[in-house]
This record gives sequence, structure tokens and C-alpha cells, in this order.
Amino acid sequence: MGISIAVVGKGGTGKTSISSLLIQQLSQKGAVLAIDADPASNLDMALGITVESTVGRVREDMAKEVKAGKFSPSISKPDYLQLKIQESLVETPKFDLLAMGRPEGPGCYCAANNMLRAAIDRISANYQYVVVDCEAGMEHVSRQTTRDIDILLIVSDPSLRGVTTAARMKELIKELRTHVGKVALVVNRVKGELSPELASAIKQAGLDLIVTIPDDPAISALDAAGKPVVELPDDSPLKQAVKEIVRKLDLE
Repeated sequence: MGISIAVVGKGGTGKTSISSLLIQQLSQKGAVLAIDADPASNLDMALGITVESTVGRVREDMAKEVKAGKFSPSISKPDYLQLKIQESLVETPKFDLLAMGRPEGPGCYCAANNMLRAAIDRISANYQYVVVDCEAGMEHVSRQTTRDIDILLIVSDPSLRGVTTAARMKELIKELRTHVGKVALVVNRVKGELSPELASAIKQAGLDLIVTIPDDPAISALDAAGKPVVELPDDSPLKQAVKEIVRKLDLE
């Protein structure tokens, strides 16, 4: 398995936008497997591609066949699931995308998460980078959807609440069995300089702030036009900041 990067943060911080640009940057350096682990499944739109199937849908289809007595005994369930998950992989010349999708039942994520974990274990061996766009919070990390993480990139907005959430994420990771190498903080949508109160909160939490990203009005323009984030111009503050993230994390 190559270098694994999990991008986490509370909702509305620009986590998926940063994930998509990170995937775009890394795809210029090596093979990238993008994992959309957010049930909302917005990473494909940010990347400008279309997802036809998801891990959750694969599990649902198999469960229906088993319940109806139509599942073929000629193939084992694990092999069937792995085959279908491989088929749901969206391949592009620069990167491949695997989408988690929605859970298979009310409040039940376990089976789909287990499948995603198994798929990552087998499929990711072929990639130099694995970038996981996690759902808001730490749900997939806490459920062990991703076993080992080389880099945990926490995205926050420039608010005390956002930094407090980021600090809790850092503390939570210590309680998990998941191995995490480096934990880094990115503060997005900053207007001007960070306030002294915010800078102090980051320091007190022991968070490693590697980049502050200016508010980028070009994102709103792309959203209004229905265009993917990866079409941001090269001089975009957000795009330039992601290049800096790659450099600061020694991913060049």
C-alpha cells in the first residue's frame, strides 16, 4: 500500500474541495486511489466524474439476492463482493475513485464499512497514494474503515468552534486502534490573518497548523456554473494552498 491520507473535518469546512485538489495534485506524481467515504458522495462532482455504483449498493444487491434465494452457490460471498466492488471502481487516466455510498439499512454502517476496508486492503496495493475523503466528523476513522493512516489532515474553518472540533479529533485518534502517522491542521476560508484568540487556541491544543487558506471566491463561481472544483485556475488561492500542503507533507 502506498501513502494513505485521510481528510477529515466538520461539515462546511471545504473538506471535499481540498480532497479533490489534493487528488489532482498527487495524480501528477503517481497513481492515486480516491476513496469517497462520505455517504453524501460529493467527491465525484468535485472531480468532474460520475459514479455509477457504490460499496453500499453492492452489499444491498447481494443481500436482496440472498434473501430471495437467487444467490449463486458457485461463488463465495466474499469473492462476489470483491468482484463487484472492483467493478464499481471508476477509472480515469489520472486517478481511480471508489465511492462508499449510503449505508445498507437504517442506522447500519457496519457491513458496508467492512467491505470498504477489505476493498482498500486489496485494491490500494496498486496505488502510490490513497486519499480518503471522510464524512463529517471522525465516523469512518472511529469505525476502523481505514486501518492505517499515514497522514490525518484535519480541515477547520477560522472559528474557535472549528478549532475545538479539530482538537477533539486529534484526541480521539489517540483512543483508536488505527495507526496514524502525522496529524496536520489546515484552516480554510481565512479572511486576513488568524485572530490572536484562534492562534492561541491552536497552540494550546497542540495542533500542527501547516497551511492557512484564504477565502477563494472562485469556488462560489464554479458552484453556480455547475463546474467541478478541479477546474479552478492555477492562480486560485485554494489551488496554490493545496500545492503548499503537498510540499509541507513531503508528498512531492
